[in-house]
Amino acid sequence: MPKIGMEPLRRRALIDATIAAIGERGSLDVTMSDIAGRAGVSSALAHHYFGGKGELLQATMRKLLADLGADAVKTLRKAPTSRARLAAVIAVNFSAGQFREEIVHAWLAFYVEAQKSQELRRLLRVYARRLHSNLMSGLLPLVPRAEAERMAEAIAAMIDGLYIRRALRDGLPNPASAAALVEDYVEAKLRKMRAAND
Repeated sequence: MPKIGMEPLRRRALIDATIAAIGERGSLDVTMSDIAGRAGVSSALAHHYFGGKGELLQATMRKLLADLGADAVKTLRKAPTSRARLAAVIAVNFSAGQFREEIVHAWLAFYVEAQKSQELRRLLRVYARRLHSNLMSGLLPLVPRAEAERMAEAIAAMIDGLYIRRALRDGLPNPASAAALVEDYVEAKLRKMRAAND
């Protein structure tokens, strides 16, 4: 008989094990048995909770999105100005909790798998819309809308690109160096806009 209250803990353990397995392999080429073993549960129980690997991968992607969203909300609450909001959005994507090796590998693997999975593609669109909205909330008070749209697109591309580049290297540099690259771009664009308006 299953222990009452264990399901959420086991589901979380399976999701964490999925992230660890993907991080180690660098791809979604992991089995339910491998994931279950890492989580300390039987393969049958993993199938009971998630049905199959596809559902477990979707749950894992939703968890990554939820964690990133929660971190963003917490960080944005502390940002007193538009420029601080923009810096907060950039910083949260390269925070120690988000820019960990296994998380970076998981994101890369999900981007690849989204080419075949409608559900994962939908979840990535949710991520992209949320990132765009957060960036625009910081940019619109600073620059005209057309420029804000261009900058938001460029910043998002830099964030995604830095995740890809870091996933393809051995080890990860200090997350602050990745954030600094994006901040350099933002500062250069804002200086250019200020100079044009003087």
